[in-house]
Amino acid sequence: MGDRTSPRTPSPGVPRVASGVASGVCHGTLGELYQGPLRAGPDPDIAVVSFPVGRHSRVSFTPGAVPGPGVNPGAVPGAPPPPSPLGEKSATAVRLFLEHYGLRLPPGEWTARSELRVGVGMASSTADIVATLRCLFRLFSLPYDTEVVVGVLAAIERADSVFLDEFALYLSGRHRLVRRLGTDIGFHTAYVTEPGTVDTDAVTPLLLEHYRRRGAAYEQCLTDLLKGFACGDAAAVARAATSSAVLSQEVLPKATFEGVLAHRERFGADGVFVAHTGCLTGYLFTRRPDSRLRSELAAFFRSLGHPCSFARAGYG
Repeated sequence: MGDRTSPRTPSPGVPRVASGVASGVCHGTLGELYQGPLRAGPDPDIAVVSFPVGRHSRVSFTPGAVPGPGVNPGAVPGAPPPPSPLGEKSATAVRLFLEHYGLRLPPGEWTARSELRVGVGMASSTADIVATLRCLFRLFSLPYDTEVVVGVLAAIERADSVFLDEFALYLSGRHRLVRRLGTDIGFHTAYVTEPGTVDTDAVTPLLLEHYRRRGAAYEQCLTDLLKGFACGDAAAVARAATSSAVLSQEVLPKATFEGVLAHRERFGADGVFVAHTGCLTGYLFTRRPDSRLRSELAAFFRSLGHPCSFARAGYG
């Protein structure tokens, strides 16, 4: 993690460990409103504008007599550690956090629960890591430090901006915030999740080659998207998100996408969105669909072979 998270001497006075349950929560995403190069060129950076949704990862730690599974240095010597409810990446985040602050985890018990499906484009692993770190900040009564969070993420995986409570243009590989985009934009969505999962790391070389070929189109798409955010124009953002989704279909096609795009006007949707390296495809509405339209959407997506989900996403 370089200098960002190298161990340092704690400030005077050891951080106070919370006496009760400490918890951390992080939202996930419904894919992205944009994923592509930050600018056209031979060596593109992958930039994303994630599409936050009110579905979450939740992690808690209860100080007590039970050893912290898999990450507690106070476990009985020679005894096999109990299975940890934390995934491997979250357990790594715990270790890096403790090393950074020069702390030891007290005896206690982890619990974890997520509403986010793995491998479909909902930022599940990143949300798990951020929720775990937020739990640790509260456990040790430390102020939340975004730089520490970013440093830990950078040491573990390519990530998006779910650690922020607003839209952002973010370089997922470099872990660099390019521009904050605020909380004025929001949508109602209807979407499907196709079967299967996508390995983001495995498809990255394919994406980068596509970005080189289609750099000019992506540059125009991103320009339109940022203008929409700057003006608070949700319909313009939806149009740009549709352009980004169409470009994504050229390189990582989704079985339902063409049908969804072809029926956009029929349903009066303002746009189409996807999880660019996932399995989600759906409609963007600036106004909430009424019960009749929701029924029609559910029937349409069922005709494509998948149940329809509805969610409010974004902020405005």
